[in-house]
Amino acid sequence: MPTNDIPVFDADNHLYETRDALTKFLPARYKGAVDYVDVHGRTKIVVRGQISDYIPNPTFDVVARPGAQEDYYRHGNPEGKSYREIFGAPVRCIDAWREPAARLKLMDEQGLDRTLMFPTLASLIEERMRDDPDLVHAVIHSLNEWLYETWQFNYEGLDRIFTTPVISLPIVEKAIEELEWVLERGARVILIRPAPVPGLRGARSFGLPEFDPFWERVQEADILVTLHSSDSGYDRYYSDWTGTSSEMLPFKPSAFRMLQAWRPVEDAVAALVCHGALSRFPRLKIAVVENGSSWVAPLLLSIRDLYKKLPQDFAEDPIEVIKRNINISPFWEEDLGALAELIGEDRVLFGSDYPHPEGLASPLTYLDELKHLPEATTRKIMGGNLARLMNISVPA
Repeated sequence: MPTNDIPVFDADNHLYETRDALTKFLPARYKGAVDYVDVHGRTKIVVRGQISDYIPNPTFDVVARPGAQEDYYRHGNPEGKSYREIFGAPVRCIDAWREPAARLKLMDEQGLDRTLMFPTLASLIEERMRDDPDLVHAVIHSLNEWLYETWQFNYEGLDRIFTTPVISLPIVEKAIEELEWVLERGARVILIRPAPVPGLRGARSFGLPEFDPFWERVQEADILVTLHSSDSGYDRYYSDWTGTSSEMLPFKPSAFRMLQAWRPVEDAVAALVCHGALSRFPRLKIAVVENGSSWVAPLLLSIRDLYKKLPQDFAEDPIEVIKRNINISPFWEEDLGALAELIGEDRVLFGSDYPHPEGLASPLTYLDELKHLPEATTRKIMGGNLARLMNISVPA
């Protein structure tokens, strides 16, 4: 086990779902909305009759090696290697990526004190069902029931593995109902897709007053809201530029798409600020996870300029709102110290993205990246800040 006297609370770990995660608790009237088929010897997930390639192997029986892309993200790809060459040989999925008891043992071996545990397959649901709000809510609830049965929301009450149930917002009353359901079962954190909320009358911002009853209950519950990278539906806009029409394929990136890859979360944060939700509910705690931080400085610059020109459109200084309510867990390869200077050291959260291939193979190795920072700052970034947001006491 790595030795380390700095408590580490990882803001970004993942589990791999089993084949029945989305369907085990799905009501009979929705059976068939999600299924699996064999395509030339490879299992593919089918959503509403459409085969999806969003996740190359949706059973997760075989997965990419954790940290397979570390060198790629540290040093780039000067040789122009293919993704297959970068990823290398896949590995069999181990128990620790499937269930919490084994994961807890692995965390002990890694020297990891606590973690938020995000699903993996969940990120494809909402976009592919956006025109059927009732179906979205049903599948999301089915997933949450599976998450609770398999992982719980605070495993064994140990305050170590906090699984993040998903809340979808198309029908506000159902979103509140789902929130109450997960709260009753001990949830300490929730996951919301950073995207316009779909609905029968079209999409809209979740920062609008329509959603105030939901945000009011979130604030009252004092629960952390995470905006994790997902399929936010922006590939529909990219397709207008590329002249193609396809679903988001995160493991088949293109240069044009990657230039705009973090626009969804920038828009999501801007919507919460500009549409006033964070001013109407100033105690909301928002954590932006695995969306990088390259968008932060440009957004602050743009909003600062807008506030100078249109102060009447804001209830309060929007820069102060961002620094009060928004917490960011960027990519591990980015400079967390520089981000701390930009938004404040109390608002930066370490996340390893383990066991995904773009993450760190060993989360605690990131401590070496922070050696140039004061120990007090390192303690905050590596876990103290997230513990505070989750109302958890940690050693000073």
